[in-house]
Amino acid sequence: FFDKAAVETQTDQLKGINPWRLCTVTQVEELKAIIRLLPIWASGIIFAAVYSQMSSLFTLQGERMDTRVAHSNFHIPPASLSIFDTLSVIFWVPIYDRIIVPTTRKFTGRKNGLTQLQRMGIGLFISIFAMVAAAILEQERLKIVKKHNYYDVKEMPLTIFWQVPQYFLIGCAEVFTFIGQLEFFYEQAPDAMRSFCSALSLTTVAAGSYLSSLLVTIVTSITAKDGKLGWIPDNLNRGHIDYFFWLLAGLSVANFGVFIGIAKWYTYKTAVGTVPLNQKEAK
Repeated sequence: FFDKAAVETQTDQLKGINPWRLCTVTQVEELKAIIRLLPIWASGIIFAAVYSQMSSLFTLQGERMDTRVAHSNFHIPPASLSIFDTLSVIFWVPIYDRIIVPTTRKFTGRKNGLTQLQRMGIGLFISIFAMVAAAILEQERLKIVKKHNYYDVKEMPLTIFWQVPQYFLIGCAEVFTFIGQLEFFYEQAPDAMRSFCSALSLTTVAAGSYLSSLLVTIVTSITAKDGKLGWIPDNLNRGHIDYFFWLLAGLSVANFGVFIGIAKWYTYKTAVGTVPLNQKEAK
């Protein structure tokens, strides 16, 4: 269909070439290459919605937990636990480069060990467990609320450091997904549009934040009817954000399944890191 844009017609011959009507073959191929990247781009939106929970519901969840350090009088801000996401990234980047890449290289014969799509898929898979960890923690927190009637108590005897696993898992998933996505868009983009496609890959973060806000709005409008507080009330002790975390986990599972289908369909453009080592040696 897009090839027709590069076909010169009689109108072009009579009235002259109009760049809005007639494109070069290179322009058409570049557009087709970008369109092929869009399904991969879309698969990162759900992950970005999971990632955005660190600055939203994770923080609200932490505010309802014991924020003291070792039972002292020193309290840490719940939002500061995102440092464990950063520490996780710092931990996993060298692990990936020094251990995972050399190990997988022996089995795949590729310079980078894993393809970018395989790397992204691993990150999407790990993000599922981040939401599962958050949901289980909230279930345990609500059990304590119910058992001790802490419904109107802001902090309870459950340390905020139980949130560390979910932050750590998101950091691990981030190393695989975001970095893999950035490399994928750079290598698979047309040579003249690599900067544009690299920037395009980063828009998934914004799209994921919008999706998260949309989901919160929809869930609130559905669950907070007939005088009910809903899943995400102002007082989380009377709500069920664990249900929302399970919802995100379910969406992540579905997204992972769709991503596998897209990855099988996609054909790589020959690029650095995707050519098997044995082929390079033969050259």
